[in-house]
Amino acid sequence: MVFEKARAKINLTLDVLGKRPDGYHEVEMVMQTVDFCDYLSIGSRMDGRIEVRSNAPFIPLDERNLAFQAADHLRRACGISYGVSLDIDKRIPVAAGLAGGSTDAAAVLRGLNKLWNLGLSIPELAQIGAQIGSDVPFCVYGGTAIARGRGERIEPLSIAPCFWVILVKLPIAVSTADVYGAFQLNDVHRHPDTHAMIQALKCGDITQVSDQAVNVLENVTLSMYPEVLRIKNQLEKLGSQVVLMSGSGPTVFALVERERRAKRIYNEMRSLVKETFLCRTY
Repeated sequence: MVFEKARAKINLTLDVLGKRPDGYHEVEMVMQTVDFCDYLSIGSRMDGRIEVRSNAPFIPLDERNLAFQAADHLRRACGISYGVSLDIDKRIPVAAGLAGGSTDAAAVLRGLNKLWNLGLSIPELAQIGAQIGSDVPFCVYGGTAIARGRGERIEPLSIAPCFWVILVKLPIAVSTADVYGAFQLNDVHRHPDTHAMIQALKCGDITQVSDQAVNVLENVTLSMYPEVLRIKNQLEKLGSQVVLMSGSGPTVFALVERERRAKRIYNEMRSLVKETFLCRTY
């Protein structure tokens, strides 16, 4: 039995460069893990079955679950006949733009690599993860990284931003497919500057980070779900130093330098939105 933390991610930038021949969108993103986790217990089974259990009532426990798929892909890739037992203590909200399912899949890949002594490298695990979902390769790496392609080409960055993070997830479901379907490249007035964001993170200057925090999907989601804009405005009003939507939403995150301010904002937002969480960049 092994235990793995599956950390959520946020997008410090998200750019869409165009539509690919395979139907996916070409993206470039600066992504960051945060210390807000699901917790996975991973074991082997002798009967060859994959069994998933979870405390979350609304996630599938069969082959539709990305963690299930990760276990199956890995054992097929490595010629393993064992089954897998997965217990997922789900803390990250579902369909929130925080890569909750993808990070569970990544944790399964890392955990089984240890449990079965496979000796696979992080790039090799990420390559398997790319067959499961676009965010899985980044979640295998974690930390701070640039993601390109459809999200599967990862460039890890040797920087370690140190900010408090307030995550606010409204009780609405946002379809990533619908957001991308409504996205029009010609409507984008400002694309993120990846190099400038990296320099801001290296300097640790939260004002510069704020200046470079751009998500081109944000206006699409805000037009479809105006309540997300109200959360953004509220976080800014309370003194958050960086406020941006993560992924296709609906979660909005705020970055703050000082613990006292972060806790004050968290407490204010928690009184308005139940699924509000306080954590740190990881």
